[in-house]
Amino acid sequence: MPAVFVHGNPETAAVWDLLLTELPRSDVVCLSPPGFGAPLPAGFEATHAGYRDWLVAELAEFGEPVDLVGHDLGGGHVVNVVLSHPELVRSWVSDALGIYDPGYEWHELARRWQTPGAGEADVAARFGGTAAERAAVLVERGMGEAVAARVAAGQDEAMGRAVLSLYRSAAEDGPGLGLPLERAAARPGLAVLATADHVVGTGEQRRRSAARAGAQVAVLEGLGHWWMTHDPARAAAALTGFWATVH
Repeated sequence: MPAVFVHGNPETAAVWDLLLTELPRSDVVCLSPPGFGAPLPAGFEATHAGYRDWLVAELAEFGEPVDLVGHDLGGGHVVNVVLSHPELVRSWVSDALGIYDPGYEWHELARRWQTPGAGEADVAARFGGTAAERAAVLVERGMGEAVAARVAAGQDEAMGRAVLSLYRSAAEDGPGLGLPLERAAARPGLAVLATADHVVGTGEQRRRSAARAGAQVAVLEGLGHWWMTHDPARAAAALTGFWATVH
């Protein structure tokens, strides 16, 4: 069965490039959510439910359960698939479990995107300008420089529209779409806990959510939100070690 990687915001699949070169497996597929390095079709519902349904349809095409890996909001899409369609998944990995904790509070930038007017102004500035300017913003926010230029090349106005729609749906519906996180224990899971990542909840929130989901925890000490761009070898070792436990 393949390993399927799903990235988040404001990213393209290039965010995985360094990590994938460290993995000792070749059956790897990257899926780009609509608007995030892939076209945003007219009429696509860029909400948590819409992205869950998109990922369900993509995974069904494989014809066998996959090892599913998600980062940032991609990690949320992964969990929402496991909660609703566990038959599509052999195992799952997410670094975003903290957002499912009842005490989680959206970070400052997310709150800005959820605010009419302020959100539109932010994405117009963030996804406008030159690719070099966009890459500099990503590096300033913590993305590895070797990857930032590749990601910035895929940022555009459509990504901005998807960002606003997705974050505003999350503010209304919550990330779990009403399903209890405990259902994720139906398949073996791994919570990636990068200790310097302050976007997806506190360490305590992420550990509580991992316990509820029946997931193992891989601690990446000192790494931040874009952990896969800063120490891809250590990240690959964490994934490979987890997959070795899945039968």
